[in-house]
Amino acid sequence: MGKSTFTVPAEQRYFEDYVAGSVYEFGSVTVEQDEVIAFARRFDPQVFHLDPESAKGTIYGGLIASGWHTAGLMMRLFVDHFLSKVASLGSPGVDELRWNKPVR
Repeated sequence: MGKSTFTVPAEQRYFEDYVAGSVYEFGSVTVEQDEVIAFARRFDPQVFHLDPESAKGTIYGGLIASGWHTAGLMMRLFVDHFLSKVASLGSPGVDELRWNKPVR
């Protein structure tokens, strides 16, 4: 799903091996409309996440994925490509999370 530019194998990486400001691409994730709706029904039941027809009348003009759903997808990519299998001790949190564009 992506390639790593690290010289240290994932199993040996620690927080100190990451450089602030670096950008990494891990590919894309395809999400079907029924997955968007299923996530929204359970966790973020807003009309623009739930009903394609009703969502047309919102500021988004159609169905969009929940930002929390996209954050979860990003977490999966992060775990698969970034986190060390031996060094990860959890997370203190996320600062400045923004959803700049809707995911359709």
